Amino acid sequence: MTEKKVEMGGNKPPIKQKGRFEAGMKKWGIPIAIIVVLLLLLMPAPEGLEPAAQKSIAIFAGALVLWITTPIPIYLTSLIAILLLPLVGAVEDQEVAFGTLGFDVIWLMVSAFVLTSAMMKSNLGRRFSLWMVTKFGKTPTRTLVVLVIINFVLAFFVPSTTARATLMLPICLILLEVYKAIPGKSRLGKVMMLQGLQADALATSGVMTATSGNIIAVGFINEQAGGSLGYMDWLFASMPAAIITMIITFMIGLKLFSIKEEGNFENVMDTLKGELSKLGTFSVAEKKASIIFILTVLLWATGDYHEAWFGFEISTEQTAVIAALLCLLPKVGMLEWKDANIKWELMIFAAGAYAAGNALDESGGAVFLIGKVVDGLGIDQMNHAMVAIVVIFLSMYSHLIFTSKTVRVTILIPAFIALAKTLGMDPVPLALAAAMTMTFTITLPPHSKVNTIYFSSDYFTIVDQVKYAVVTCFIGASVICLGYFTWFGLLGL
Repeated sequence: MTEKKVEMGGNKPPIKQKGRFEAGMKKWGIPIAIIVVLLLLLMPAPEGLEPAAQKSIAIFAGALVLWITTPIPIYLTSLIAILLLPLVGAVEDQEVAFGTLGFDVIWLMVSAFVLTSAMMKSNLGRRFSLWMVTKFGKTPTRTLVVLVIINFVLAFFVPSTTARATLMLPICLILLEVYKAIPGKSRLGKVMMLQGLQADALATSGVMTATSGNIIAVGFINEQAGGSLGYMDWLFASMPAAIITMIITFMIGLKLFSIKEEGNFENVMDTLKGELSKLGTFSVAEKKASIIFILTVLLWATGDYHEAWFGFEISTEQTAVIAALLCLLPKVGMLEWKDANIKWELMIFAAGAYAAGNALDESGGAVFLIGKVVDGLGIDQMNHAMVAIVVIFLSMYSHLIFTSKTVRVTILIPAFIALAKTLGMDPVPLALAAAMTMTFTITLPPHSKVNTIYFSSDYFTIVDQVKYAVVTCFIGASVICLGYFTWFGLLGL
């Protein structure tokens, strides 16, 4: 590891060469999607399937093939779905398809990207991370604990898993460089990187705005399941499970990859203090970012009291837009529009996903499909408790097949909502429990950009990651199951 590598903030993820299977999927994705759509459109409708439902299933299935095989960017697939839904008659009113870009959740995503840009540009996140490590990380084990805590704290302020990994990796590399840790040999480096990517994932599951996938899931739950989940509802339901899982798996990680107290850690602290001092005094941009983030969190946390305090309620989405506005206002904020790294392709993808999913739900296509699955697997013979356990574990390990969180959310959450309705279960807690598993994309490097970023450090192998992840996912699913049967009830879910 060179000094230049540390100064630059770590390696960039290596360009992943496409394997034969992945190349084949890209090559045949479009023909397969066309065949699937035509077969479903032209086949005789099964008994109980309305024409609009059949058409919505066809469009959704074709989009699903393209989203998974990615022969074209996922946002282009969404545009195609939005265009086709009213054209083929899957929806009667084109507003159902074209109006999704105006959903509240889309505005929440836009604002989240603005907040992320503000956090990165102001250097507030880097300063906070370096201060935490130098203040409290006096030993290797305590440093690992501090790094986990930083990941959880940043989840409230940086609504991007990749941004947080990009922020944390350079700090870890500085630590290990000064500690003379050798990539591939250092157990401290191995456990630090593995717990870093896991803390990123688990912290994300605890905060609704920590990733766009959570926001999309809430949109489905509120739109299709009749829920009214807000920022604090998600936080109280999910964060305890995330913390419990992290504590258990942290201790297991120290057993799997035992580290010894060796070397003089004071030298490491001196170097990190030097990095912190390079940031100089608290800048105006950092002060502005701090005020905006504190205001945002306070508004999110006190949503239940707004009516009594102000005479009106400020919703989660409105709070996010207020925060984005403050970041962008001349003289008030620290960003110009060109600095806001808003991923419009993700907005278009989400809009198409909502359009296809809502068309499937409103036409009755989702209920029909889930009914067939229930009959085929015999799920209807299970009691509701067993159904919940099966759903949570299926959702947890679904990342082994679908590597995109947003695609998994789009496929699974509406399906689980429809399943719950079919079986007479309350769809809100079931879909919420399933959504809490969506960020556990921790088993292999390609399963998320965060994994790839940490894997690029060369401190751990794929076998190391799989070994740790299998345990973590099982514990995570078990804790969420326990929360579903106990904690959710206490919360009134």
